[in-house]
Amino acid sequence: MSSQRPTFKPYYQDQIMAIPPTLDELVSKGHPVRIVNDVINRINIQGLLDAYKIKGCSSYHPQMLLKVLVFGYVSNVYSSRKLETACRENINFMWLSGMSYPDHNTINRFRGVRLKEALRSVFEEVVKLLAEEGLLSIEDVYTDGTKIEANANRYTFVWKKAIHTNKEKMKAALKDIWDYAQSIAKSEDNLPDPPDLRTIDSEKVRATVDKLNRVLSDKPSVNVTSH
Repeated sequence: MSSQRPTFKPYYQDQIMAIPPTLDELVSKGHPVRIVNDVINRINIQGLLDAYKIKGCSSYHPQMLLKVLVFGYVSNVYSSRKLETACRENINFMWLSGMSYPDHNTINRFRGVRLKEALRSVFEEVVKLLAEEGLLSIEDVYTDGTKIEANANRYTFVWKKAIHTNKEKMKAALKDIWDYAQSIAKSEDNLPDPPDLRTIDSEKVRATVDKLNRVLSDKPSVNVTSH
């Protein structure tokens, strides 16, 4: 009697693709990041461009930085450190930035010096557009119909068909969200740099793997349900 073996789906982590997918293919066609991208591609940022000096080192394009900031705010990513990480790890941000990797100091300077109040206006108009198109709603935002409850969990944007609110409610909500976003960004930007995982001792990694292998070998009947 032959022994039965489980069947697994193919898993080739290092397989080379004949035609690798582009970042554009990995971003869904109806994703709000595309609307943010389209809006900022169309608006006049000449005043922002004029603020840059002709001489000196090359700078990240302000259009790209503006896209990253606005989409970050729409996605509840406010701090420059988290935006830096998103540009390296999040497909939507990587597509938006064109695989540029501005660090948190660059993002922070751009937000605080170049943009000032301009970011708020762009952010608010993009949010209004997304809401009008039914791509964005603010869930559990209102406590009395006009203001946001003092709970960070209630500042969560939900990508689904929107329940349209009137313009005054939206205006009040955007003001409170903006104030909240600025406070979060300021507090998180003042935090110390996170540990660099590249400094982890390879010997410690090997010892941890050996320990886990011993634990797993002692429990050969572990039942893992997969779909």
